Amino acid sequence: PLHTLRAAEKELLPGYHPFEWQPALKAVSSSWDVGILDGLSGWMSSVEDVPADTIARRFRYDVALVSALKDLEEDLMEGLREHGLDDSSVTGFNVTIKESCDGMGDVSEKHGSGPVVPEKAVRFSFTIMSVSAQVEAEDSDGSTAAPVVIFHEMKPNSELSCKPLCLMFVDESDHETLTAILGPVVAERNAMQESRLILSLGGLPRSFRFHFRGTGYDEKMVREMEGLEASGSTYICTLCDSTRAEASHNMVLHAITRSHQENLERYELWRTNPFAESADELRDRVKGVSAKPFMETQPTLDALHCDIGNATEFYKIFQDEIGEMHSRGADSAPSREERRRWRAALDKQLRKKLKLKPVMRMNGNYARRLMTDESVEVVCELVRSEERRQALRELMGLYLQMKPVWRSTWPARECPDQLCRYSFNSQRFAELLSTTFKYRYDGKITNYLHKTLAHVPEIVSATAP
Repeated sequence: PLHTLRAAEKELLPGYHPFEWQPALKAVSSSWDVGILDGLSGWMSSVEDVPADTIARRFRYDVALVSALKDLEEDLMEGLREHGLDDSSVTGFNVTIKESCDGMGDVSEKHGSGPVVPEKAVRFSFTIMSVSAQVEAEDSDGSTAAPVVIFHEMKPNSELSCKPLCLMFVDESDHETLTAILGPVVAERNAMQESRLILSLGGLPRSFRFHFRGTGYDEKMVREMEGLEASGSTYICTLCDSTRAEASHNMVLHAITRSHQENLERYELWRTNPFAESADELRDRVKGVSAKPFMETQPTLDALHCDIGNATEFYKIFQDEIGEMHSRGADSAPSREERRRWRAALDKQLRKKLKLKPVMRMNGNYARRLMTDESVEVVCELVRSEERRQALRELMGLYLQMKPVWRSTWPARECPDQLCRYSFNSQRFAELLSTTFKYRYDGKITNYLHKTLAHVPEIVSATAP
């Protein structure tokens, strides 16, 4: 019956379970029975031309976290039993949260007459990655024992483990509206880091501390959150200060140096210009920070967009090889007509041999099917020189060796061999680009190719479980 269904539904939605914070959260209400909130409550009655009460809906962050923990109650109790931990020895729990935020693309009503809202949407969500129990040490010297992991999310990228926190009708490029809506979320998250949650689990009140890691962002969103210039900027990377030209001449040897704190300091320099420098000098000093960073992100590589970006690059290399760009002088650029011919030849070959239809804009499925040994063989049929064919085969072979490392969830467990060989493979890949394919990579390189070659091992070691 409907009322039973409603009652069951209420238990699953945030706002059903009582809890408290010690100390109480700064500037956050202590009531726990709050459901869906208006994402812009407290702001002016409208944001530009949009009726403000229609633009965003969210849960309060702490209420949503409590609901997610209660969903895991059985798993957590099972984890305690498996490790033989009894209630008296466990002093508290540490919870690691992965935060994600991404644009959802075009969500316009095709034949509706609803309120006039932006036709793009953004979703902010979180995943409980792991929960560890803090155990009282047996020994008398008062030292604390290492925490015991009692829950590990095995499928962190599944939609089942990813809990929506805030949905908003806003274009992800609209910095002002995005920061206005996510501002309260950031404030709640900052407050929670200073406090402990007291929540009943398995019939006993228990204490939880939360650790937030913003890793579920693509490059566009990282730039938005961290106040960096857009993707076409000469400051090519969200992880290091390298410029596009530097990254193309030194493809592999870069360390992750950017941080949220540094970005905030650089924004202050950008805003105040204390050394009275020219615009160019100032921009060089702050390395492309041009807006106030408002949310901390952790070093990551967005695997899907990396796939897509690199496949786009290979698609262009294939065309260049069909047109024998390597044998042209720097001054004889091909005409648009020639380029069109090369592309048509490539598309026709891929369609005929691999049933791969051309796409307007590269997508994940096309990228996966293009980046195979099989597709290189098909392209090689159109390349006249055996030497160039060998180079293409080697390039793709190296890429396919490297790809599992940034594609898998736990690389050290899932593909340890490829992880060990990654630095060697990326070095050889870079060598090929800067010699055999120099016509394309002299002074320029794409954002994702730079990250793929320069930063993957460091990202993996930083995020290893």
